[in-house]
Amino acid sequence: MTSWLDLDPTDPFGLQTLPYGVFSTATRPDRRVGVRIGNRVLDAAAAAEQAGMESGETWACTSLNRFLARGPRAWAAAREWLTMVLSDEAYRDAVEASLHPLDQVALHLPFEVADYVDFYASEHHAANLGAIFRPDNPALPTAWKHLPIGYHGRSGTVVVSGTDVLRPNGQSRSPDGGRPHFGPSTRLDIEAEVGFVVGGATRLGMPVAVPEAAEHLFGVVLLNDWSARDIQAWEYVPLGPFLGKSFMTSISAWVTPMAAFDSARVDLPRQDPRPHDYLHHETARGMDLHLEVTLNGTVVSRPEYRHMYWSPEQMLAHLTVNGASLRDGDLFGSGTVSGADPGTLGSLVELTANGANPVALDNGTTRGFLEDGDVVTMTAWAPGPDGTRIGVGEVTGRVVAAL
Repeated sequence: MTSWLDLDPTDPFGLQTLPYGVFSTATRPDRRVGVRIGNRVLDAAAAAEQAGMESGETWACTSLNRFLARGPRAWAAAREWLTMVLSDEAYRDAVEASLHPLDQVALHLPFEVADYVDFYASEHHAANLGAIFRPDNPALPTAWKHLPIGYHGRSGTVVVSGTDVLRPNGQSRSPDGGRPHFGPSTRLDIEAEVGFVVGGATRLGMPVAVPEAAEHLFGVVLLNDWSARDIQAWEYVPLGPFLGKSFMTSISAWVTPMAAFDSARVDLPRQDPRPHDYLHHETARGMDLHLEVTLNGTVVSRPEYRHMYWSPEQMLAHLTVNGASLRDGDLFGSGTVSGADPGTLGSLVELTANGANPVALDNGTTRGFLEDGDVVTMTAWAPGPDGTRIGVGEVTGRVVAAL
């Protein structure tokens, strides 16, 4: 299918993608929902009003949450309508005036984050960190292959791509085993992750089964779970990450709908032992997402999401199996995407062997962990229909000195 817009057929943000975000302009500073098409942003509510779509008021909001609440039928109908008006020349006059150049809009956090959970779904990453943080114990926790392990994060510190990353203060282990040190983290790290945005609230006590997960999985963002490894290593026993993670999590400004990834679903790695029945279902599938991580312009890693052990459907089912409810705007992360090859590791702690083997940058410097002024950018794409690519909005952040 082609558009009446002058689109490059190789553009990953063509008709096959159509991600949602929230934007404003200098001439109209109020925030509203937009849809990216190529290098332009469609004011969704304004276009709907001009083209006669009665439910377009759902987009005349400062976040996607109202749209998320409407559920999968509305999501599918909206995607069908957007594809139609951006491809059928008959709608051009009604819609074209609602398009804005991408470089002339400000992008904002696309949804109000209700709850945030971060999983640990890469076997390679979990084993690597286990070997670093628990060298005298098995690399994988006993429960790891029986359930998707995760921790509950802090939704109030999820920020949109482009937000500066303030180096956190906290306690860390003293080198001589004495009184713990307090001050700015010296082992600030990244975690290249995929985030999943949830819609369709549920009642407390009502689990969501794997086959029903698609009714609640709205879309995908890239997610950088910034991590202070020195703070994390000191605090995490016995209850897991806290201040080493909660200071900031960055996500893309664009949410790519799950419907865009139909051509990118793949089989999961063999799960052995067989998961419990509530996690075992044919609809639990992986995703063929190709990530790239750059540090100050140097590509340092290209993680492959297809190797993740647990699927998004399984993560959502496990999140709710105890009766925990879903809220519109819930967000969960996949955990760091890492593979078996050195060039596919999604964190500096893995890439540098906990700082022992710094990575070389194109400017002649090296990094074990992040320094003030460093800029980290993550991008991703997936195969789309008919040889196209599905784009996922980038997530970027610049480290600034601690207060």
